[in-house]
Amino acid sequence: MNRFTFAAAAAVTLAAVTGGIAAAPALFAQGAPQVPGAQDASRVTAGTYSADPAHSLIAFEVNHFGFNDYYGIFGDVAGTLEIDPANLDAAKVDVTIPVASVTTASKGLTSHLLRPGKDGGKPDFFGAEPAAARFVSTSVKADGMMAMITGDLTLNGVTKSITFEAEFTGAGINPFNKKETVGFEAETEIKRSDFGVNYGIPMVSDEVELDISVAFEKQ
Repeated sequence: MNRFTFAAAAAVTLAAVTGGIAAAPALFAQGAPQVPGAQDASRVTAGTYSADPAHSLIAFEVNHFGFNDYYGIFGDVAGTLEIDPANLDAAKVDVTIPVASVTTASKGLTSHLLRPGKDGGKPDFFGAEPAAARFVSTSVKADGMMAMITGDLTLNGVTKSITFEAEFTGAGINPFNKKETVGFEAETEIKRSDFGVNYGIPMVSDEVELDISVAFEKQ
């Protein structure tokens, strides 16, 4: 996984993430408490889990003019994971990403992404009131801590089959709400033109790398 990509995008939401830490100073005043999560599959129990929107995000990366890469993020991820450690290939993922919550380091670019089309025409990117994107898995092929997750991605009114390479990153009990939590990171690459987002190609790359980090809490 492109760790730099995710780190650069995640920095945009650092204040939101650390807000939860500031809300529970007692836990962090214990000196060096043990980290509650670990990459230990034996900690995962069967059941249905819900995405934790405060600690889940999708980062995107495009190339700008052939000079450098640029990043943005979608937050407020919602959805479910159904998983049974005894039959990982039967796992199901159904997540929704509110495109309207897109953000970048540039206020002007964020505004452009959500700008309506001129004179009622097609917007350059998502438009003023974009429908949420949705990914629904159709197959899972697990191999140790990794899995290939194939499913249907609906974005901008278009549905395409895509495959994520996913990694199990940790499981344990969330010390704040006492819920069983599992975490995953995943990546894939799509062509935005496949979803009708053609503005600026090829000056801004058609290829978009997606890096996903999601925490799921047991219902």
